[in-house]
Amino acid sequence: MRKPNFIVILADDLGYGDLGCDGGKVIRTPNLDRMAAEGVRLTDFYASANVCTPSRAGLLTGQYAIRNGLAHEVLQPADTKGLPPDALTIPKALGPDYASALIGKWHLGHVAPHWPPTVYGFERFYGLPYSHDMKPLALYDNATTPMTESKADFTKLTQWFFEQTAAFAEQNRERPFFVLLALTAPHIPLKPNPDDLTGSPGGDYGEVVEEIDLNVGRLLEKLKALGLDEDTMVVFTSDNGPWFEGSSGPFRDRKGGSAWDGGFRVPFIARQPGTLPAGAESSELASNLDLLPTLRALAGQPPVEDRELDGRDISGVLTSGAGSPHEEIVLFNNNKVAAVRTRRWKYVARSYYRVYDVPLDGYPLLFDMQVDPGENYSVARNFPGEAADMRARLERARAKYEPMADAFPPHVAPASAADHPD
Repeated sequence: MRKPNFIVILADDLGYGDLGCDGGKVIRTPNLDRMAAEGVRLTDFYASANVCTPSRAGLLTGQYAIRNGLAHEVLQPADTKGLPPDALTIPKALGPDYASALIGKWHLGHVAPHWPPTVYGFERFYGLPYSHDMKPLALYDNATTPMTESKADFTKLTQWFFEQTAAFAEQNRERPFFVLLALTAPHIPLKPNPDDLTGSPGGDYGEVVEEIDLNVGRLLEKLKALGLDEDTMVVFTSDNGPWFEGSSGPFRDRKGGSAWDGGFRVPFIARQPGTLPAGAESSELASNLDLLPTLRALAGQPPVEDRELDGRDISGVLTSGAGSPHEEIVLFNNNKVAAVRTRRWKYVARSYYRVYDVPLDGYPLLFDMQVDPGENYSVARNFPGEAADMRARLERARAKYEPMADAFPPHVAPASAADHPD
């Protein structure tokens, strides 16, 4: 029996409220809405960080970024650190049977030994070293040796990345493959493709999101034409919440916003006809940390045993509506545990006031996420037992994770950090 193919489409700074299937009312996303109608939508899916680099590190490794020295802020052009070369990544975990490609944005290290992404098990790389608001910037392509560099046309990046993904699928149609399609949109600068203008009521931000939606539709049609539709699980999600534009839906705050769900809660859709149920929706807890163990399980591989993962296998959640394997999700702000979420409750311990990261240890913030998903009203007084339990969970997470940051050199902001805040 053929092993499944996997395409993970990772939008950059896309908000939970930007998709119609998640309640968005302004931007038109008919193809993603149809993808949700034909697959599984998770409503309580979390990025593993509220900014780019640590979230991507978590997705690719199944471990919180603090384990790998990447939890603090995002990599800047002057940085020399990156994901440890011995990290277990999704392509490594899937093994040599899988052809693997990274198409799009990397942002996990752009100097040796953290560069190029082929160090981490990807055979094919076509994309950018980091965010497209950073300089110097070049588009890299390892289709030839040595790897080529060219100028990035911002208006064409989404189109090119989807075209390269479709080409990789066609080239590897006879063997299982994995693609991480890491888009640059809708991260600023917003540069709509003149060939795909839709007249979005969401302005330039809406244009680039609607272009993503158009290309999702094209990719799904290509998979059907190749006879790969039922063999391929397509996942759509985002690396964190929205930045200056975009909607975090009913959730509080935005990208980088310490503990609040608006920076962490992101869309998640998975579609594979014949394997995943159509039109299914689940509010079970899940995280982008779960992709590595889940894809490995769906590929028929045994659980990882040589290191501790923070992600869990959610294949049961996706295929049969099973309960979450997570009792809790830990949310970080840089190297600090900022909140803990269980199915019903969330305990917040850090927030921002102006430019200050404020610990809230003397001010218990317990939110009933079933009644108040916007995290507007603390009910710590109403539920003292639950508040004490959640506080204990927070302290255990602090004791477990925060010392891990000491294994890596202190972060020193490079000179260009002020010019390129991500």
